[in-house]
Amino acid sequence: MGQLDGRCVFITGAGGVLGSTYVRRMLEDGARVIATDLAGSQADALVAAHGENKRFLFHELDVSDEAAIEGIFQTVMADGWSPNVVLNNAAITGEMLMGKGKSFPDFADTSVEDFERTLRTNLTGAFMIARQMDRDIVGKYPATLINVASMYALNGAHHGIYEGMPFKNFSAYGVTKAGIHGLTVWLAGYWAGRQATVNTIAPGAVFNDHSEEFQARVSELIMANRMAQPDEIADVMLFLASEAAGYMTGQLVNVDGGFSAW
Repeated sequence: MGQLDGRCVFITGAGGVLGSTYVRRMLEDGARVIATDLAGSQADALVAAHGENKRFLFHELDVSDEAAIEGIFQTVMADGWSPNVVLNNAAITGEMLMGKGKSFPDFADTSVEDFERTLRTNLTGAFMIARQMDRDIVGKYPATLINVASMYALNGAHHGIYEGMPFKNFSAYGVTKAGIHGLTVWLAGYWAGRQATVNTIAPGAVFNDHSEEFQARVSELIMANRMAQPDEIADVMLFLASEAAGYMTGQLVNVDGGFSAW
């Protein structure tokens, strides 16, 4: 038996390097998985990889769209899927912006529009997913929410490692990831006594075809002296999604190779 037997996991941002790893590992570990993401090549790859698995379901979802979020849990429940684990994983990242050919302006040139677009996806979207859990799930049966933050949630970015790189760390990313854990601790207390737990996972630097130069720069900041493989983050995510983490709530779990411990 897998540690996620009996779990029905709902994942936002499921098409990225970590999201797709969570989907694969959770299916391997016995969960039913509802994967959501924007339409596109990453979503197509998920469906191609897992579409024949009867424990896999894909729904297109933009977490910045309030109306879409308000109906998503009712939609999947009507099809016989009852999520008891939810992963707030969707986010605008530097790598995502690079892939779309976006520029990385200096802080002084950052537009309010771009800052608020990131806020809407990374933080307001997580709030709206949690609010819909409160309406449709919490209190009806035991549930778990896992909010995905970052090594930069509570630690400042080392801007020098991005010099000359095609992507940068940008202000809205760190701000929203810090806010994610604020949402966690608030909800943990609010849902206490309603059979719901809320925790934050803060992944460190995850290898995603980065250049050797960038790997070397970031590795110098990490006790483990290397970037993480996606499966190493998934190992901890699976624990947090399992019944074994039932006595944990309101916690931030760093999975960063020692970056935050220096």
